[in-house]
Amino acid sequence: MAMHDDEIAISDDVVRELIASQFPQWETAPVRRVESNGTVNAIFRIGDGVAARFLLRSRNVSVAAELLAREAEASRRFAEHSPFPAPLPIAIGAPGKDYPLPWPVQSWVPGSIAPVDIDGSVGLAHDLASLISALRATDTEGRRFQGDNRGGELPDHDEWVEECFEKSVGLLDVPMLRRLWSHFRELPHTSADVMSHGDLQPLNVLVADGRLVGVLDTGDFAPADPALDAMCGWYFFDDASRAVFRDELGCDDLEWERSKAWSFEQALGAIWYYVETNPVMYDMGRLVLDRVVANTKV
Repeated sequence: MAMHDDEIAISDDVVRELIASQFPQWETAPVRRVESNGTVNAIFRIGDGVAARFLLRSRNVSVAAELLAREAEASRRFAEHSPFPAPLPIAIGAPGKDYPLPWPVQSWVPGSIAPVDIDGSVGLAHDLASLISALRATDTEGRRFQGDNRGGELPDHDEWVEECFEKSVGLLDVPMLRRLWSHFRELPHTSADVMSHGDLQPLNVLVADGRLVGVLDTGDFAPADPALDAMCGWYFFDDASRAVFRDELGCDDLEWERSKAWSFEQALGAIWYYVETNPVMYDMGRLVLDRVVANTKV
């Protein structure tokens, strides 16, 4: 079942033809689909050291090209400042007969995707705090948050959250969640924006032996509310390790509360949107929402 109404079907044969026709250096390399619960791209590994990403949702070609160019530049900068490995952009392929959009090629970073039900260790708490601290030390060059995704002002998401409430009737305790959002949306944004990954959740993190070994989906590296990356505390940790993460990152009470607000907004949308199409995303949303609810008093 497709996850999105505008989802593009991408076959293995089409991907092999695109790679062979546009990048002859990889014409004989094995191409294999990477099993993933991601919702934005289909991933294909080319040989051992390269991967190609194919956008899953239909959009204007020129808009997609501009998006991929911005993502490539952001990914390069992320890799320069991250203390952990991250993909480097290599090339951008052109649309083909059976795939209508440009598609990026990047380096492959070894490691295993973190499980969505992870209760991370103290070691992982240290790693993620070190990563976020390094990103925050990167110069924003005077830029501030732009766009309409998470990372700006919480009340700007009222319309989306209301849609989530309407879609969640019979699925979640909507009256209780409305009370929580009424609290979250009033939290002031007083901290200066910092450079942020923007979506530090398990599907974008590579681990080995309980430690962080790589970071994926780095194309949104940009200035945002410091609480945006701090939200990973609600995705990765039980209460004890989360306390270590917060202490090492140095979150004050307001930043920590806003991290819960951004986690709430993301998890709430994942639950109803993926309830029938992506059980991993649904389960992650439920787990994070339960953690936020259990740790918020209003």
